[in-house]
Amino acid sequence: MDHHVTVGLDGSPESAAAAHWAAREAQLRNAELCLVHAEEWSVPVGVPAAASDVRRGWAEALLRESADALRHIDPDLGITTESIDGPPAASLATAAATADLLVLGSRGLGSLTGFVLGSVGMAVLHSTERPVVLVRRGEDALPHPTGEHARRDVVVGVDISRPCDAVLAFAFEEAARRSCRLHVLHVWPPPPLVGYGAVYDPRIHAQINENMTADMAKALRPWQDKYPAVDVTARAPMGHAAQKLLGSGAEAGLIVVGRRIRRSSFGAHIGSTTHAVIHHATSPVAVIAHD
Repeated sequence: MDHHVTVGLDGSPESAAAAHWAAREAQLRNAELCLVHAEEWSVPVGVPAAASDVRRGWAEALLRESADALRHIDPDLGITTESIDGPPAASLATAAATADLLVLGSRGLGSLTGFVLGSVGMAVLHSTERPVVLVRRGEDALPHPTGEHARRDVVVGVDISRPCDAVLAFAFEEAARRSCRLHVLHVWPPPPLVGYGAVYDPRIHAQINENMTADMAKALRPWQDKYPAVDVTARAPMGHAAQKLLGSGAEAGLIVVGRRIRRSSFGAHIGSTTHAVIHHATSPVAVIAHD
């Protein structure tokens, strides 16, 4: 399978929404769709083995019925299904190792559902370097033409003081694929002397903003040259990065954020801004792992 989009299913409304979103994303990419359910079938001591067989049968029925429903919407969409016996987070990461992206259902507002429950959900993000998209319940869950999936704009948050090519590459490619506008945000914090009133000097504020805007233009120039058809707006507002991204992405078709790949098992694997966005955004969120 050369190009495919993998989506995790657990029977929840959130994962159903993720499956529909992933199907339309596969259409946009001219890729196949792989539906995956991961669950450990090992039977604890004292529990009848039949319980495991029931769960396995339920999972196979879930995959079959989901695939049939999506084929009914788009008979030309290539769909495969896979039921995996193993730890959900690791199994999903392995299943998506060669995928264009992994799509998961997310309850949002501080909690994730099904196989993406608490630490397991974060483990999925930590365990794969493939792009991961989190989709809320009701997001693109109803059948409609592909055009509506791509109608809304893409918003991407970047830190131009550090390498962010992987995040920009994904965002520009998505905007080009959808033929939509791309909004690029670099949010800078208030100067340390804000408590003493220095930030309120309009000359200082204007100078910082001018420098940030120039730096953004320089960082974006290669990507705009590569994707000349993408309509780009770039802003460098002062404030709290997560709040600005959440506000700008409230009506977006996709919010794109990054997370740095950490080879060590110690320390945070997801920055505070990305953590806040994936838990509180109402729009789908793409998390892009990068060095």
